[in-house]
Amino acid sequence: MNNQKLEHLESSFQKLCHILLNNLKSEEYLTIELNGEQSQFIRFNGAKVRQTGIVKDGSIKLTLIADKRTAFATFSFTGDEETDSQIAVENLNNLRQELPQLPEDPHIVLPKNNGTTKEIYPGNLLPTEKAVNEILTPVSNLDMTGLYTAGSVIRGNGNSEGQFHWFATENFIVDYSLITPSEKAVKGIFSGQNWEHNKYLEQIKTDKKQFVALGKPSKTLQPGGYHTYFAPAAVADLIAMLSWGGISESSLRRGDSALLKLQQGQTLSSQFSLQENFSKGTVPRFNELGEIAPEILPIITEGKLVNTLINSRTASEYNLIANGANNFESLRSPELSPGNLSQEDILSTLNTGLYVSNLHYLNWSDRTGGRITGMTRYACFWVENGEIVAPIENLRFDESLYRFWGENLVALTNFREFIPKTYTYGQRSLGGILTPGILVNDFQFTL
Repeated sequence: MNNQKLEHLESSFQKLCHILLNNLKSEEYLTIELNGEQSQFIRFNGAKVRQTGIVKDGSIKLTLIADKRTAFATFSFTGDEETDSQIAVENLNNLRQELPQLPEDPHIVLPKNNGTTKEIYPGNLLPTEKAVNEILTPVSNLDMTGLYTAGSVIRGNGNSEGQFHWFATENFIVDYSLITPSEKAVKGIFSGQNWEHNKYLEQIKTDKKQFVALGKPSKTLQPGGYHTYFAPAAVADLIAMLSWGGISESSLRRGDSALLKLQQGQTLSSQFSLQENFSKGTVPRFNELGEIAPEILPIITEGKLVNTLINSRTASEYNLIANGANNFESLRSPELSPGNLSQEDILSTLNTGLYVSNLHYLNWSDRTGGRITGMTRYACFWVENGEIVAPIENLRFDESLYRFWGENLVALTNFREFIPKTYTYGQRSLGGILTPGILVNDFQFTL
């Protein structure tokens, strides 16, 4: 991370905030958000480079509040003070004209001064000119398809009450598939703040073993309950469902949350503990309003629901205390506590059943009942007597989280993997899920 460039961007953002606030009228409130990045992108296909480039991008979002009404606008942030300030003031004036046409908001949340914070997490990334060789050489004899993204990501937040937050981090993601001649695939993600080539080689070595196993004839399984191991990537998809009508306090208050039974006193397995942990710096602690979340917030502790995510709007509506949740009351930096199952004991402990590497097409089939449906994907295998026998044809499942995280949860692994958000539409995403793998009894597959 170039400190000089970073300091220039921070200074430019501060000056832009100052100009905007000087243009405010006495009865107006303003929040200013910055999203920025400088990223290297390399797209691979057939273990060859198909597209590459450097992206420098930034955007500003203004949220203007007056007369119990809210309007917002988004525009590009260039880092050039004269250009940015002119566009910003124009957008501010446009919002003033828009506000009177909007309805009043009975639960409007006014900006507050939540102080000043500055967090910078530098990384040790691959030099731009070495990235292709480091990534592709170990898979040069395979059909490797995917995307490498690396660089710095910036978030900033200021408001009319005087708060100012600055967050910058460096990270990389290699999001890839190893595709077999029969067009099956092993899916992998290698990510972090510091590139460790030996770890990358070790992961590719493991992937190649699954790649070979995918060459065996596939096994078609009948619907029913199976002893199943879910690798961390699959577990992350299940946990992510809690951000969609699960852990949200407003969802619970409306009565459409998947965790209603937990709120009513039902419990999950005592092995299951989930919390938000911002200490690793993968995502800023401040939300869209610049409110600071606790560094660690327990969500489910030993199977019991102990906290939900509450934003200021929900707090206002239901007379509660907010805990720094974002607009969607979704998980931003969740981690699931590990267990005792070692990597080398996974197959022997599974004995006979399914090894599930990835899932997709997840949805609630009965949200208030906590039932999730979805499908297996990529390298998933049938295991007999502790040995991988054959890849499986894709299966659909329909199962309750109260079963697979409850009475049927057998074990969690003693290692965890960080599964990052890989979205790059519009901008690179931040955050991810730190999770172990899990072993489950009688997991129900429907077809």
